[in-house]
Amino acid sequence: MGRVKTRLARTVGATRALQIYRQLLEHTRLAALAVQAERWVYYSEQVEAQDIWEDTVFRKFSQSGSDLGYRMASAFADAFRTGATRAVIIGSDCPELSGSFLESAFSALEEVDFVLGPAADGGYYLLGMNTPAPWIFEDIRWSTASVLAHTLKKIQAAGMTYTLLPELSDIDTEADWLRFVGRN
Repeated sequence: MGRVKTRLARTVGATRALQIYRQLLEHTRLAALAVQAERWVYYSEQVEAQDIWEDTVFRKFSQSGSDLGYRMASAFADAFRTGATRAVIIGSDCPELSGSFLESAFSALEEVDFVLGPAADGGYYLLGMNTPAPWIFEDIRWSTASVLAHTLKKIQAAGMTYTLLPELSDIDTEADWLRFVGRN
């Protein structure tokens, strides 16, 4: 409590933010379980042995790196280093994410270099690639409305291909949460 969903907690309080965070984690877990893929989960601090991410289904790691971009680049590097030919990364704050979106992302990577799931706030809820590309994470102002646009410009400048999944909303603020709850 107090370390997750901090922007949300500013208006709903730390206890409610933690409750929402746990709901989002469970939703993300179920979406991951719906896909036939090797599943990895990265912890911001220490790896938890007894939690919702079953050791028999999820490989567990600690994140490394000083910012979000470096941590994502490191996770992709880990996947490709172990022999992956396609990798998709998701966050845990998109309640509209489903296994079918993840399946679509892996399928798209058979045809293009990158797949992105645009978030309504200008970021992305999913990023997939079929080759290591640490440069895609450099010089990005994370948690801003320009993340997706800047990322797409980098892909285009490199002469690489991409496809976009449907735009979904993620949960960063109380307004995001209320919009989601109001639609469901």
